[in-house]
Amino acid sequence: MSYILDNPGLVFALALQHLTTTGLALLVAIILALPIGILIAPRRRLATLIMGALGLLYTIPSIALIILLIPIFGLNATSVIVALVIYAQIILVRNVVAGLQAIDPAVMDAARGMGMNGWQIWWRIQLPLALPVILAGVRIAVVVAIGIATIGAKFSAGGLGKLLFEGIAQAGRYDKIWAGAIAVGALALALNSGLAALERAFAVKT
Repeated sequence: MSYILDNPGLVFALALQHLTTTGLALLVAIILALPIGILIAPRRRLATLIMGALGLLYTIPSIALIILLIPIFGLNATSVIVALVIYAQIILVRNVVAGLQAIDPAVMDAARGMGMNGWQIWWRIQLPLALPVILAGVRIAVVVAIGIATIGAKFSAGGLGKLLFEGIAQAGRYDKIWAGAIAVGALALALNSGLAALERAFAVKT
């Protein structure tokens, strides 16, 4: 804690970099996951195939995946962001599919019987009912992304992981290692708590 208290400006700047990287990655991941989940939710065979492929990508070690992306996107934050998008897909798509498949078919039939079109059914029925499950997936993806983004500092992506790797490189700088670990943990805990509260709020409304 002494390092954080002595260098609040630096820690804040690195935390902001960390949030920017994970935030951008998760925004792209959600934009991709929603249509994929909507497409495959009613098609169980296709869902099994897509989820299997995404699950296979998820098993690739993060460092190995980022290294594989470097020849395409370069040694920079872009490779880390793309890796985070890939890792988040299995979590987000799975929860989108689970949320949509959990909706009672009778509710959908009733909506069609009332004359709702496809967009109205999605916006007024499917999204509100599936949202708590989708938010649960976002919460898990955020925590995973914050952890993996820490490794991104090794690949010129900045963030709080920079403290960890500098502490390892500089013999005896355990203060930096502890500062990085505490800051990453606090960031993940804060975001997880905030999203959990949001998830509960939507669950009560639905």
